[in-house]
Amino acid sequence: MPTSLSIEPTTSCNLRCPECPSGLRSFTRPTGMLQPELFEKVISQSKNHLSWLHIYFQGEPFLNPRFLEMVSYAHGQGIFTSTSTNAHYLDEARVDAVINSGLRQLIVSMDGITQDVYEKYRVGGKLSKVDQGLRLLLEKRKKAKKKFPRVVLQFLVTGQNEHQIPDLKSWSKEIGVDELQLKTTQIYDFENGSELIPSDLGYSRYIPEGNGKWKLKRKIENKCWRMWQGAVVTWDGKVVPCCFDKDAQHVMGSFQEKKLDEIWHSAPYQSFRSQLLKDRTQIEICKNCTE
Repeated sequence: MPTSLSIEPTTSCNLRCPECPSGLRSFTRPTGMLQPELFEKVISQSKNHLSWLHIYFQGEPFLNPRFLEMVSYAHGQGIFTSTSTNAHYLDEARVDAVINSGLRQLIVSMDGITQDVYEKYRVGGKLSKVDQGLRLLLEKRKKAKKKFPRVVLQFLVTGQNEHQIPDLKSWSKEIGVDELQLKTTQIYDFENGSELIPSDLGYSRYIPEGNGKWKLKRKIENKCWRMWQGAVVTWDGKVVPCCFDKDAQHVMGSFQEKKLDEIWHSAPYQSFRSQLLKDRTQIEICKNCTE
């Protein structure tokens, strides 16, 4: 049974990011909001072995009006809770609610230290909102003498923002985030190159092949720990193998029809795992993965 789960509060988002299905790329699956009843069903069937719950998959979690209620519910069951946000909803009222919800980790996605660079990837985003919201959260957390949520600033390094890394490190230290993560960016159709690929290939998942084409830096091996450790639950209860399956093309089962232990040991799941161990290049979502 999985020891970690990601569950999707909503597919809705207020920003449009080039490589995100909830942004410029369109979903082929239905969109909607996770309902508390389904959330509680997932928790009741997994809590005895679940050590980590990431309440995020696609979309902006704070757009679900019941989001923090779900966080509190999971926290009350003794589960470590985490989420990812673009930090556009960290206003006075929500910050107090976040601190009191029991949320243990808040990952904030911010991919530029100036507005002109930030909005190249987070289309429609306002960097000033991120700055104000983060400062407010960290100040209130300090005043309340609390350690959580731990704030992780996540910066996707691209060819458009890599020059800002020194200023980013200074800014993140100044406001007092707990951790800064410089992440490589997953790029669709990377074979022909992209302006999103950094010139410093240390921050890239891809390298030139020498013939004008690009390839994955790391060799794809026929293994993946994720298949035996965790899973993803969409807002409508479908179980998919990992977060790379953004369009839920590999549905292993549904909470609307089966229990988690049945899904985890089902024939489709076992077949998927077997194919991965045999030849993962035959699975589309595994071709552009660095795990």
